[in-house]
Amino acid sequence: MSTEVNQVVEHLFREESGKLASSLARSFGLSKLVDVEDIVQDALLAALTDWSFRGIPENPTAWLHRVAKNKAVDRIRKRKHESKEETELLPGMKAATVSLEMERNFLAWEIEDSQLRMMFACAHPGIPMESQIALVLKTLCGFSVREIASAFLTQEATIEKRLGRARKYFRDHHVPLDAPTGVDLAKRRDAILASLYLLFNEGYKRTESEGLLERDLCLEALRLALLIANNEAMRSPEVFALVALMTLIAARFDTRTNEHGDMVLLSEQDRSRWNKELIDTGLRYLFRSEPDKYSSSYHLEAAIQSLHITAASLEATDWPAILGLYKRLYAMKRSPIIAMHMSVSVSNVHGPEAAIELLQKYPLPDYYLYHAMLGDAFAKAAHKDDARHSFSRAIELTRNAREKSLLEARLSAIAIEDAGTPMSSPVFTPA
Repeated sequence: MSTEVNQVVEHLFREESGKLASSLARSFGLSKLVDVEDIVQDALLAALTDWSFRGIPENPTAWLHRVAKNKAVDRIRKRKHESKEETELLPGMKAATVSLEMERNFLAWEIEDSQLRMMFACAHPGIPMESQIALVLKTLCGFSVREIASAFLTQEATIEKRLGRARKYFRDHHVPLDAPTGVDLAKRRDAILASLYLLFNEGYKRTESEGLLERDLCLEALRLALLIANNEAMRSPEVFALVALMTLIAARFDTRTNEHGDMVLLSEQDRSRWNKELIDTGLRYLFRSEPDKYSSSYHLEAAIQSLHITAASLEATDWPAILGLYKRLYAMKRSPIIAMHMSVSVSNVHGPEAAIELLQKYPLPDYYLYHAMLGDAFAKAAHKDDARHSFSRAIELTRNAREKSLLEARLSAIAIEDAGTPMSSPVFTPA
C-alpha cells in the first residue's frame, strides 16, 4: 500500500498543487504566498499519512481539496486568535464568512480563474524573468526546488533566492491577484508565453540528463498555454500559435526515443506512430492563429513543425518552404541559434557546402549542437577530417548521455566508411 500511495500522491499532487495554490492565494493574497505553499505541502503530507493507514479514498482529488480548505481555515482562525494584527489574511472578511469564501474559491470555474490570475502574477514586470519561471514551476506546476534546480542546471540555493525575491516583491508592493487589462495584459501575456516556451523547450531537450525528454515539463507548459487559449479575454493569435507549436512537437513524443531510451533521429522515426489526434489538434490551433494575418515567431515555428509533421517522409518534406520560414524567422530575431537550425534546410535545398558556409558565418563555439550540425554538414560534403573534429568537439561539450552516445556512433561510422561515401542522414534536425 505504501508504494501505491506514494505513486498516487505524487501524480495527484503534480496535477492538483497548482490549482490548490492558486485558489488559496485568491483567499490569502500574494503577500502570504509562504502560507499558501505551507498549506499545500501540509495537505500532501496529510494524504501520505492518512491514505497509508485508511487506504486511498474513492475521490482522492476531492479529499485533497477538502483537506487543503480545512487547513487554510484553521490557519486563519489560529492567526486571528494569536494576534489581532494577523487577522487581515482575508482583507475585510469576518471570521464567520471565511469558510464560505474558501468554498467559493474552490469551485471548478473559480479554480481555473485563480490559475490564470496566478499565472499573470508570476509574470509581473517587477520580477526578473528567471524568478518568473521558477515561480510558475513552483506554484502552478508543483515542482520542488530540487526539481527546478535540476531542470535549469543550477543550485537549489539559487532557486530559493529567486523564489524569495519574488515573494518579497509581492509582500513589499502588495501586488493584487487580479488579471491585468489593456497594454499591461498584452505585456504580461508575452512574458508568460516566453516562460512557457522556455519551459517546454527545457523539457523537450534536457541539457543534462540520461534521458532526452521530460514529459512533465512539456505537458505542464502545454496545459498552462491551453488555459490561456481557452479563456476568451486572454487568448490571442500568439497564444494559439504557441499551443500549435507545442502540440505538433508533442505528437512525436513516443517516437523520439526507442525502448532503450536511445535517441531516434527524425529520419528514422516511425511516422505511423505519430499521434494523429495531437497532429489534428495542433493544425487546428495553427489555423485559429490566423497565420495569413499574423507572423510572430511562434507562428513561424509552428508552421515549420506543421511541414515536418505532415510530410510522408523526410525526402517528401517541403524543404524550400521550411527554408523560407526560417529566413523570415531569422529576419525577425537574427539569432545564431536560428541560423544553426536553418542550416539543415539549407543543406537539403542548396547542398552541404552551403550549410557549412552558413554555420561558419554564425559560429557557436561552445554549443555542442552547433558542432554536431557542422560535423553532419562536413560528413555530407565528404570532408571527413573536419567532420571528425566537429563530432569530437560536440562530444566534449554535450552533457546528455544519450546524445553523447549517438554522436560517438556517428563518429565511429566515419572511420569505417569508404572515402567517397557521404553520411546518410542528419544527426540533428530542427524538428
